[in-house]
Amino acid sequence: MGIFTPRSLDIDVVMDLMVHELDIVTTLVGKEVTRLEAVGIPILTPRIDLANARLEFEGGCIANITASRVAGERLRKLRVFQPYEYYSLDYADQQVSMCRLVHKEGARPEIVAGLLEVEKREPLAAEIDHFLQCTLAGTEPLVSGRDGRKALALANDVLTKIREHADRASLRVDLA
Repeated sequence: MGIFTPRSLDIDVVMDLMVHELDIVTTLVGKEVTRLEAVGIPILTPRIDLANARLEFEGGCIANITASRVAGERLRKLRVFQPYEYYSLDYADQQVSMCRLVHKEGARPEIVAGLLEVEKREPLAAEIDHFLQCTLAGTEPLVSGRDGRKALALANDVLTKIREHADRASLRVDLA
């Protein structure tokens, strides 16, 4: 989520911001989306400024993704909950914290918390460096064109669901 800035106002927040989160989440889960629900509203522009999508994957994983360009603060976080573990990745601070429930025989479970070691780098510079290395070595990048196309298709599916919800709720949403 982010504070409103007058950039990329010719597209909605799904294509501006959420598409990146869709790419990351689908890569992490590694399974096909089996169900998708989404809502979104224009607030300061005629486009969608705030959107939420709920994705269900094969195997039962559920992801809730919110993208906003009208939040009170800039927030870029990914939170992962799994049995006995919780991870919180803060993109802005480039920090990953984790909590793990440790079971000890004959004792109460204990929560162990800490920070994971992360190599801090400027994201765009790291992306460009990786692209150049792949080009020079002739290797496949971590994120392929196919991955990008898949994330874009899913973002379009999110927009379709937002439009369907707006039609059912009789909301005016400009998705041109």
